Formats: sequence, C-alpha cells, structure tokens
Amino acid sequence: MDTPKNQLLLKRPVNIKAIVTPRWKEEAQQQLQGQLNQIDQQLQQLEVQGQRAITELQKQSVQPPGPQVIQQIDNIQSQVNQRKSELLEQKNQSLQQLQQVQLLELNQEVSQGTIESIFTVELGDNLLDKWQVEILLRDGVVEEIRGDI
Repeated sequence: MDTPKNQLLLKRPVNIKAIVTPRWKEEAQQQLQGQLNQIDQQLQQLEVQGQRAITELQKQSVQPPGPQVIQQIDNIQSQVNQRKSELLEQKNQSLQQLQQVQLLELNQEVSQGTIESIFTVELGDNLLDKWQVEILLRDGVVEEIRGDI
C-alpha cells in the first residue's frame, strides 16, 4: 500500500457513542447484573477456599496449634480479607454503574469507549479536524459518523 509523497497514513482514536434506547438500557443492565452475580460467586468461593485452607492447617497441626500455625492461619485470613475487599469494591462500582444506567434518559448519548482507525493526511489538511472523529450507534448500528473522515 504505497502512499504518494505528499500523504501520510496515521492512526487516530475514534470515540464510540451510543444512543440510549430501551434495548441499550436493558442490555447494559443485564451485563452489569451478570458482573454482580459473578462477583457474588467469587465471594462465596473465596470464603469456602479460605475456610478449607484454615481447616486443613488445623487438621495437620498439633492441638492446640503452635505460634507458626496461628501465623499461617492469620496470613490466610488476611489474604482472604484483602481479596474480599477488592471484590466488594468491584461490586460497589458495578452497583453504581447500574444505578447510573437506570437514571439515563432515552435518546441521550453515552460514551462507549474508543477504537483506532487509520486515516490519510495530505498537505493542506487540517489535522485537528481529521483527528476528531466519532461514531454514533443506535442498538449497535452505525447511525452517524461525525468529523472529517
């Protein structure tokens, strides 16, 4: 793919926006609810695995457990608590996002992230105009391309 000497191929970020529709809201809420369910499952697994590890340590040690075993149990509990805290923070963020989605008004435009595109710039082009491109979607279908393609 040769380009003439007065042209240059560049990459640019392209902003993706979506129009809030009933379908978009429903899909966003389902996705967030799925994330919440997954986090709840991870929390349950974490509790079970932590308790299993502590029980196994207690079975293998003399009774009453010595200081080394108590330290190992404390370490396991600390790791479980740290991971639980991370998961609860993720859950809190997902709950906040779910609340935000529920409050969005229909036909409002919301950011969906960015993708990259390659474009040609020639002598005399306004680079800032060519740089500012966004795609508007309605239920996944391109409704509008904004900017200087």
